[in-house]
Amino acid sequence: MQIVVQIALVLAVVTVSLALMRGGSNARHLAIRRIMLILFAFVAGLSIFFPGMLTHIARFFGIGRGTDLVLYGLIVSFLVYMATTYQRFRHMETTMTKLSRRVALDEVNRRQSPAAAARAIAAGTAPSESGSNGTATG
Repeated sequence: MQIVVQIALVLAVVTVSLALMRGGSNARHLAIRRIMLILFAFVAGLSIFFPGMLTHIARFFGIGRGTDLVLYGLIVSFLVYMATTYQRFRHMETTMTKLSRRVALDEVNRRQSPAAAARAIAAGTAPSESGSNGTATG
């Protein structure tokens, strides 16, 4: 029975990791997170009021103690947290990159014609701080 629990935990980790790596913050993901949070709170409350029940559940699955079962759950929860944090930072980096590009284009557009600005950005060159005659603009 213990091998079944181990396989189930590994499958849960892989499934949750893939699901969280896949998608953004749409309504479906938010609903799943809220349902999981409510389920976690319910199970946590039951385990606080009835700690013996947690031990019986753990023994049913072939795990020695209820605390070991809680540890396995915390490991899965930590992996979910890591995956969501990675996804959030990746989204934030993408947003920051887009914003930086937009600001660079706006700065160049203020100093030179739009066609020249587009060529400068496409070429990967920094916008010039001087005007067309070599004098500093201000």
